[in-house]
Amino acid sequence: MTFPERFSNLPPYAFPRLRSLLAGLEPGGEPVDMTIGSPLHPFPQWITDIIVENAAGFGGYPPNDGAPELLSAISDWILFRYNVKVDAATQVLSLNGTREGLFNSAMALCPEGKNGKPVVLMPNPFYQVYSVASLAVGAEPIYVPATLDTGFLPDFASMPEDVLNRTAIAYLCSPSNPQGAVASPEYWADLLALAEKYDFKIFADECYSEIYRGVVPTGALTAAKGHDPERVVLFNSLSKRSNLAGLRSGFAASGPENIKHMKALRAYAGAPLPLPLQRAAEKLWGDEGHVEANRVLYREKLDYSDTLFGEIDGFKSPEAGFFLWLPVKNGEEATKRLWTQEGVKVLPGAYLGRDYQGTNPGDQYIRVALVAPMNELQPGLIRLKSCIYG
Repeated sequence: MTFPERFSNLPPYAFPRLRSLLAGLEPGGEPVDMTIGSPLHPFPQWITDIIVENAAGFGGYPPNDGAPELLSAISDWILFRYNVKVDAATQVLSLNGTREGLFNSAMALCPEGKNGKPVVLMPNPFYQVYSVASLAVGAEPIYVPATLDTGFLPDFASMPEDVLNRTAIAYLCSPSNPQGAVASPEYWADLLALAEKYDFKIFADECYSEIYRGVVPTGALTAAKGHDPERVVLFNSLSKRSNLAGLRSGFAASGPENIKHMKALRAYAGAPLPLPLQRAAEKLWGDEGHVEANRVLYREKLDYSDTLFGEIDGFKSPEAGFFLWLPVKNGEEATKRLWTQEGVKVLPGAYLGRDYQGTNPGDQYIRVALVAPMNELQPGLIRLKSCIYG
């Protein structure tokens, strides 16, 4: 029996890889898990009542592209958040979490060829679905380093001319995972100019957009006002914003042509959100009170982390998101040491990146998720600092 080779070179996914790294190693203290970015703050309890009130909807097939009321709520939120008016019926698509959309949008929108084999650009380190989506459509994924020198955002303009001429899509995560860097209005303007010059689409992954400390992060749709609406596809969700990763409610927003093609594919291969969950999502997009309360909790953790790690050479305080990207000599060795000496579990940075010109930008970092309650997180961070930095 033969299998497709396009995925044969994928390394093991980050978390199975971590389990293998620590297999057989006993924790050196009370275990504290800081690996997965799964929100643990409380979500609004009133959504449970909404789901129960609409439970009869589980008995029927839900609207594949999103109920009109949900699409309208998302459109209203986009106007509130990005100051951009989009048509709910033609420019918004409900998703079963953004990962589905980030993958299937490449399937729907990436051409089979562009001056030869198409290229998909992505930051390095990156959310792993970007790479798999690129391979699935027969494109060449190119991992553009997002390092301290580049402000932890990829310098797409540094790519060779022949690569840019073949580029069909560029993924950008802002605020970035894992570094918490935010694309400035100037960064967006330069990227949009590059995309127009070389005629590629920008897939803007903004799932961390509502977890910020000071200035509200500029969104892709705000930056793209006045540009071709088909140039940018925005992705966002309730997972981080509302602490509801299990609700699986996200959306994509773009120009009518992009959304038309995405809907056409989704009619065959989509996984629509059950109607009771769509009703809950509709209410959540219309409520900002719980979002601000969530932000306050993360600000406290990030501010505390600054006091703890601020003097560490190479430490860059994250502007947004809920990860620390901590510099170490070797990410895997630091991870093993933290586990065996302190019982603190983190993720080696290299597991989120790929080699580019012989170097993995994550090799000398560990990612630390600040999702646990402060009373659990604080002692874990103190043990981490003592173990790694003395």
